Amino acid sequence: MRIVLSGSFTRRYSKVAMLHDTIVLETRLPLPLAGRGKVRDLYDLGDTLLFVASDRISAFDCVLASGIPCKGRVLTQMSLFWFEFLRDVVPSHLITADVRDYPRELHAYASELEGRSMLVRKARMIPVECVARGYLAGSGWKEYRAQGTVCGIALPAGLKDGDQLPEPIFTPASKAQSGHDENVSFEYVAAQIGEQLAVRLRDLTLTIYEKAARYARERGIILADTKFEFGFVGDELVLADEVLTPDSSRYWPADTWRPGGAQLSFDKQYVRDYLETLTWDKKPPAPALPDDVVEKTSEKYRDAYTRLSGRPIHCP
Repeated sequence: MRIVLSGSFTRRYSKVAMLHDTIVLETRLPLPLAGRGKVRDLYDLGDTLLFVASDRISAFDCVLASGIPCKGRVLTQMSLFWFEFLRDVVPSHLITADVRDYPRELHAYASELEGRSMLVRKARMIPVECVARGYLAGSGWKEYRAQGTVCGIALPAGLKDGDQLPEPIFTPASKAQSGHDENVSFEYVAAQIGEQLAVRLRDLTLTIYEKAARYARERGIILADTKFEFGFVGDELVLADEVLTPDSSRYWPADTWRPGGAQLSFDKQYVRDYLETLTWDKKPPAPALPDDVVEKTSEKYRDAYTRLSGRPIHCP
């Protein structure tokens, strides 16, 4: 596998990548860089931001040495789909994903930005990860197994890993700038941002989750849990960042769901499962992934988008 520096984007070419899209690991546009996250590169355009989704993938809070073909396109197109689907529930920070409507200085990079970027309004972000859980899994299962609770919420005894909860619950997390977000109680959130806003976020999070989960179930997919980020544009509360993507959500095929253990998934759990077989200590530098894991992960991301949106994903 080799890395090629090509203009504004750092690309990685491999046998797997050539079957789909050249893997974009990093962007370097001639604009002020507002931030570089685990996956997205953010550029400051004054009153707006340009989000560019790379093909980077992280696990256990480390960015891996391998990228996933088409991943950035899937994350962007999935968010666009859900922003539109939810527009009657909550406004978003999205302005446009049509490169032709971007500022003129970006038109020279249209072929690289198309499909994996969004122009958004700047928002004053609320420092809370708004998590909704409809099923017991992940950190929720670990806490339940130890204490019978999830984020301090008592649950019925006897539940199994992967069980559906009696009703969806709001289980917020602190929004860490680096490292792992920490589950916190509703009371903690209320103390940080005020009870009125905390109640508003809780109710909106559960409303969005329930609407999206019903839609996904009709298409043979279980939305086990997901997290949202909100902010204010002026006085308007908006849904921001990504929404209901395989990176921010736990998606399971409904036809293989069997409580009592790990579930097949459409997210990066496949990558985590592979990494658990290694002797890696889960600290940087992270290892590269073999081509078969890269290919399978790409397939899972693309399949999730196609099933939910009813449209194929374009990966040139």
